[in-house]
Amino acid sequence: MKINSIVIASVLLGLFGLVGTSLVSLTETATRAQIEHNRQQALLTKLEELIPADSIDNNLLEHIPVVNALEELGRPQSNLYLGTREQALYAIVYEARGPNGYAGVIELLVAVKQDGSLGGVRVVSHKETPGLGDKIELKRSDWVLDFNGKSLQNPPANRWKVKKDGGDFDQFTGATITPRSIVSAVKSVLIYHGENSADLYADYLKNMQAGKSK
Repeated sequence: MKINSIVIASVLLGLFGLVGTSLVSLTETATRAQIEHNRQQALLTKLEELIPADSIDNNLLEHIPVVNALEELGRPQSNLYLGTREQALYAIVYEARGPNGYAGVIELLVAVKQDGSLGGVRVVSHKETPGLGDKIELKRSDWVLDFNGKSLQNPPANRWKVKKDGGDFDQFTGATITPRSIVSAVKSVLIYHGENSADLYADYLKNMQAGKSK
């Protein structure tokens, strides 16, 4: 009788342990899924600041090309978010990096329309000095909105500098390095877009069609 009780107790403990482990695993899975969902929603919100949802007819997150353009975009790998309208390219949002900020790299999203003009620029992350360099954030100042509608023709390419360097873009009092880094990075994205957007869109269509045929 005593042996049976021990066996039963052992089985019950094993079952409780198995149930507990399963519950922990399910909770972790659900938590990871929720975190990823929240991350995707935050990204989509940021992208739609640059490409409004009503200006395109595709899902920006449905197919995300990745390019290796370290010299031009400042990152070993950059995600691209292509917006289309009526089966034509409307704009591309590039992940880019200003590598020479005052306190390190500055992560950016840069939207370029098919005509080569900027849909906008947003700072994703940085470590610039609070009260000085952090004016690159939209919530701190509207400086970043000055990029809207700009292109390599407006202003001319040789004017894509801060005013202190003889260009057209404002710098901040006591913080020239930060805006200089962003202006340079955005100019580089515009050049890359002009040279590669047609091929990027062709590859995007090809991969989308391949995905549908599977």
